[in-house]
Amino acid sequence: MKKRLTYLDKYVIFSILVLLVYAVFEFISPVPHDTLTACIFSAFGGEFLFCALIKIFKVKKGEDQT
Repeated sequence: MKKRLTYLDKYVIFSILVLLVYAVFEFISPVPHDTLTACIFSAFGGEFLFCALIKIFKVKKGEDQT
């Protein structure tokens, strides 16, 4: 039986790929982009962190937390 990837799993993979691709292009680039690098890594790193927290605590859409 093949397990399908959820939207959250696909987004985590996308976030990791964006960070890896940006890191490679930044390494190749002759001019450092300090501010852009900080923004990219904080945005996608934060998204990755929150997706991990959602997976850990198993937060479901529409679930009542009372």
